[in-house]
Amino acid sequence: MAEVRKKEKVEKYNIDDLKVEKESKIEKKEPKKKSSNSRKKKSSSEKKRLWVRFRIFCHGVKSETSKVHWPMKKDMVKYSVATIAFVIFCSLFFYLIDIIFALIQLLFN
Repeated sequence: MAEVRKKEKVEKYNIDDLKVEKESKIEKKEPKKKSSNSRKKKSSSEKKRLWVRFRIFCHGVKSETSKVHWPMKKDMVKYSVATIAFVIFCSLFFYLIDIIFALIQLLFN
């Protein structure tokens, strides 16, 4: 099983800045203008925010992946053999149970 190592929490990007931007936009609530320039500015700012959020996500994935203790090859072979042996045991067990029930059905019918 994968284990998690404890490390200091490192934040490369400040998420609070994004929250402040959203709050300030909500507070302003300016009336919308129907000009094409405002639409272009709005879409470019949305793209920037999307890009920043994507970078924050990628950084988080990278930091969480580095915290995982990956098993060695020896351990993986051991786990794989145990899994395959368990699957074979269970399949043989249920196969034998199926044969026993089939014999019982033939004898009593």
